[in-house]
Amino acid sequence: MELGTFSVSLAVKDLEASRAFYEKLGFSTLGGDASQNWLILKNGNHVIGLFQGMFDRNILTFNPGWDSNAQPVPGFTDVRELQRRLKASGVQLLQEADEDTTGPASVILEDPDGNTILLDQHL
Repeated sequence: MELGTFSVSLAVKDLEASRAFYEKLGFSTLGGDASQNWLILKNGNHVIGLFQGMFDRNILTFNPGWDSNAQPVPGFTDVRELQRRLKASGVQLLQEADEDTTGPASVILEDPDGNTILLDQHL
C-alpha cells in the first residue's frame, strides 16, 4: 500500500523557537505560513511540519500524491481507495473521506498505541 510521502507533524508551543531549533539541525523552510502558525521544514528527504495551537499531539502524516518536495506524483493511490483497503482489512478509522468526492480529502486513524496517523491528500 503506497501511502505517499511521510512527515511528522509536531504540535509545538512556540513556532519561532521550534523553527530556529530545527534550522540548527539543518532543516530549512519548504512551505507553510508563520502568520497562520504553521511551517513545513525539510532536511534532505526528511520533512517535518511545525503547528502551533492546531492540535494537541504529534501526528504521523502521509500525503498521497506528493513527493518529499510537495510536488505531484503521477499514478498515486487516491486516499479514498486507501480508505477502502484499510476498512476491508479491519482497520478502524476515526475520520473518513467522503467516497462520493474526488480531489483533496483526508483519513485519520490511530495505531494500537494511540498514535494519530493522518492520510492527507492535497490533490
